[in-house]
Amino acid sequence: MKDAELKSLIHRIGKGDKTALDALYRQMERPLYRFINIKLNDPYLSADILQEVFLDVWKGAAAFEGRSAVKTWMFSIAYRKVIDVFRKNARLTITDDLPEQLDEAPSAVAQISAVQEAEHLRACLAQLKPDQRDAIELAFYEDMGYREIAEVTSVPEGTVKTRIFHAKKLLLHCLQGRMNAKVAS
Repeated sequence: MKDAELKSLIHRIGKGDKTALDALYRQMERPLYRFINIKLNDPYLSADILQEVFLDVWKGAAAFEGRSAVKTWMFSIAYRKVIDVFRKNARLTITDDLPEQLDEAPSAVAQISAVQEAEHLRACLAQLKPDQRDAIELAFYEDMGYREIAEVTSVPEGTVKTRIFHAKKLLLHCLQGRMNAKVAS
């Protein structure tokens, strides 16, 4: 769904249209839940936070000015709520437990290889600083641009570019090291 369509839904929600909220929920539930759950690694708490995000959207839709994309606005709300959970629990780091992504090929060898690659990527992502991981996840898992990531994380766009640049270099180095170790063994 394009941003113009999402903005139309937000406008309707701002006027109290529950069917618009239902349509927005169906469109944004999965990506928001995935984003929240990757951070919290707790499906029940993630579902609670997701409901809080949509409650904030319901309450704040009338005040939405459209200065950012709807997706960016909603991910910003989710991001702040996740940070609040970490602050409340005095946790300083964000746990990243990425779901395993198996190759859909019927070959068992291909599936085992895909699991190992996911484990390598997960291990390499875990070595990144939390702010670098956030930027990488928003860019590659949520398909956001630098400007959107800057809005979600409340940092300048240049900072996002720097974080992603350094994170990519660290990931490449880590993955190459793991692959070289695998070949050597």
